[in-house]
Amino acid sequence: MPHIIAEYSANLEDSLDVQGLVDDLHRAAIESQVAELPGIRSRAERREHFRVADGNPANGFVHIVARLRVGRSEEQRTKLGQLLFDAADKRLAETYARHPIGLTVEIHEINHQTFRRNTLRERAQSAA
Repeated sequence: MPHIIAEYSANLEDSLDVQGLVDDLHRAAIESQVAELPGIRSRAERREHFRVADGNPANGFVHIVARLRVGRSEEQRTKLGQLLFDAADKRLAETYARHPIGLTVEIHEINHQTFRRNTLRERAQSAA
């Protein structure tokens, strides 16, 4: 963990490099040092059906959620959130000129049971 999930309104695809956003968020998560590389997952989810503010079809949003297990300090969570926000804000620079956008970042701690298997760690350890 963490899992970085960027939801975005479909109307932004005319001016937003979505894969670039995912890559930027992934790098930000790595830079934050809240988790080892094999545990970081980043993805984007297009939202076809949405309404933002007054309903103007140009209005858009990018909402980023970082989900991570309990155990990081408030300082670590804040650093992760700020790095994610800064990365998205930079990636959206050109998109802001074409769309009014609401950008948000939330950090969610997962404090319930999680069942998982990560063979990425096994691969990374055997490569070392």
